[in-house]
Amino acid sequence: MPSSDGDRATSFDPQIQPVLPSAPLPALPSECLRLDYIRQAFLRPVDWRVEPLFAQAFAPGGDAHARARQAAVLMPLVQREAGLHVLFTRRAEHLHHHAGQVSFPGGRIESSDSDPIAAALRETREEIGVERRFVEVIGTQPTLLTTTRFLMTPVIGELLPGFHIQPDESEVAEVFEVPLSVLMDPDRHVLHRLETSLGHGRCYFSIRWESHFIWGATAILIRNFYRFLSASQGRPRA
Repeated sequence: MPSSDGDRATSFDPQIQPVLPSAPLPALPSECLRLDYIRQAFLRPVDWRVEPLFAQAFAPGGDAHARARQAAVLMPLVQREAGLHVLFTRRAEHLHHHAGQVSFPGGRIESSDSDPIAAALRETREEIGVERRFVEVIGTQPTLLTTTRFLMTPVIGELLPGFHIQPDESEVAEVFEVPLSVLMDPDRHVLHRLETSLGHGRCYFSIRWESHFIWGATAILIRNFYRFLSASQGRPRA
């Protein structure tokens, strides 16, 4: 299983692991980074595949999936004058899972949640204070099995004008935004390899933005979103 994330006991620094060469991928046209285009892409069939290096983590079925805990996250798109941005959280340092890591708002699907979308919206309200009425859901993407055994469904949504951020300081250390153009630039997607103490090699993507280091499961979902938008243009698969 690829290394898609970690927990508080992570014994390595993900920022300094060796970098692997990867095949160059085409830049996206600027029109792909507009809200109207993204909405339309989710309304029509798009022939695309998840990131091939992590395809196993998206394959449904098997014991690992049956034992996994269901979770959902929201990838919040924010329209700014300079273009679309994506909102992230940095998790509090005292948390047991993924302490200090950059992530999307979200968490475990509870019995009271009708579906992954409901869970992602509830968790977004609880974590950063954004009410459901300020989120326009655009669509969902394939569910990822993380190394901490969560089946995580990403929900894509727009944060509507008038939303306010009020982080739950017990869970969230910081809320920040990154331009979508930065995240969708494949030249910024860096592939790392980690050799574990057991001799098993693990790979993960990372993306740097200012002082932030986005890696693991969050970076895989970003990479998938690039794959989706690229395929929506009718580009051949790499």
